[in-house]
Amino acid sequence: MARSPHILIVDDDPKIRNGLSKFLSEQGLRTTTACDGRDMQAKLANANIDLAILDVMMPGEDGLSLCRKLAAETSIPVILLTAVAGETDRVIGLEIGAEDYVCKPFSPRELLARIRVVLRRRDQFGEADKASTHNSRYAFAGWCLDVRARTLTSATGAHVELTTGEFELLQAFLEHPNVVLNRDQLLDLARGRSSIAVDRAIDVQVMRLRRKLEPDPQAPQLIKTVRNGGYIFTPEVHVDGGAKR
Repeated sequence: MARSPHILIVDDDPKIRNGLSKFLSEQGLRTTTACDGRDMQAKLANANIDLAILDVMMPGEDGLSLCRKLAAETSIPVILLTAVAGETDRVIGLEIGAEDYVCKPFSPRELLARIRVVLRRRDQFGEADKASTHNSRYAFAGWCLDVRARTLTSATGAHVELTTGEFELLQAFLEHPNVVLNRDQLLDLARGRSSIAVDRAIDVQVMRLRRKLEPDPQAPQLIKTVRNGGYIFTPEVHVDGGAKR
């Protein structure tokens, strides 16, 4: 029998925390709750978490800071709960590593739908990686992306953590090097139309990738902007140590 996804709910409000835990458990998901960042770290050390839901407005270390840590240290996807509905705040959430956001007050059923979208996208890519016998490693400009292991390694051998969105976008670029891709094409290739995204989501993901890949993100050489066109991935790409693209 397949393992039920395990959701970590981090919120300082016990009503939201416990109510959401009860609802998700009734929908067949396993849940663990935490009241703050310290409690979250303790729960992460003792559980295999598939997705984290973080409240942005918490005393002490807030949800944005916790999201940054998760994005830097793990591949656990994050959905933010926020009381602010402005586009700027949503873009900030995406920029720091969140996969999605839900504004308070929220419908538990809407949140459940978004959880399922994120988990389905992760599982689809995971199954594709397991089934694939080709193109499991891409080498480019001194970097290596191992699709099956979902790891990115620099020329010095250092491992660089990628969020789910960053990984999928980089894989899309590697599968289509030296081709101008507009934002709609990148949304289709990297995340699929089932993803819930704001207009600037791809721009945010590209900016995050540049910070991790480019020596100078302000003068990018690997992922270049094409005016009125989109983006082009310029390095020569070697697949599984062999054929060039």
